Amino acid sequence: MGRLAGRKAVVTGAAQGIGQALAERAAAEGADVAVLDLNIAAAEKTAAAIATAGSAKAIAVKADVSDEASVEKAMAEAAEKLGGLDLLVNNAGVLKSHYIADFPKADWDFVLSVNLTGAFLCVKHASRHMIAGKKGAIVVVSSRSGKRGGLWNHAYCASKFGVIGLVQCASLDLAPAGIRINAICPGNALDTPLWKDLAVQYAKKYNETPEQVIERYRKRVPLGRGCDVADIANLMAFLASDESSYMTGQALNLTGGEIMSP
Repeated sequence: MGRLAGRKAVVTGAAQGIGQALAERAAAEGADVAVLDLNIAAAEKTAAAIATAGSAKAIAVKADVSDEASVEKAMAEAAEKLGGLDLLVNNAGVLKSHYIADFPKADWDFVLSVNLTGAFLCVKHASRHMIAGKKGAIVVVSSRSGKRGGLWNHAYCASKFGVIGLVQCASLDLAPAGIRINAICPGNALDTPLWKDLAVQYAKKYNETPEQVIERYRKRVPLGRGCDVADIANLMAFLASDESSYMTGQALNLTGGEIMSP
């Protein structure tokens, strides 16, 4: 612990699930953290728990990541209250699943606006606060679905493939300012709220229970388990720290070998 001592971090989608675990880990590693989420009540609870658990400062900031004015305001608020901003962990994401011929455009737009446009806006406005200081790290949560397509998963895969392209392009833009940006591509995080919601969506299509859907996806993983939030937090801490100082523009698989499975 302590690899992020003195850092000023924003973690998006941090009120619950993976984002909450990432915010908690950043604080445990010594960073002061802004818990950014549209659900401000839940964000405040997460920030209070982080502050109570250790010596790191934690604040809650409300933002709709798909709205540029909201993101710009939130990043400015975080930088002001934390005394700077040199780490962004972009995690906010949503998922809607449909057969391609039945996919509602409203659901497509919703997923792309949060997952891809949201990532772009957060990277854009967080990096503005880092450029002047000539340092910073950005970690974007993509997905195994950013490397391989999946059944009924059109909008989510398109958004996560796009996020990897965004990371590669931004790494070239930001390198001269000493800012690194990398992506994590987790596999099936079966115990998270997003995956539990997906299991409900898929259960109707498979004519199975959500529990059977989760077991179906667990069996696909060569290491025999889902991706734990601690696995993602471990890789985030590495990519955010100086231990990865020669890495930028990368999209690292974290799938228990499932990325190679048929």
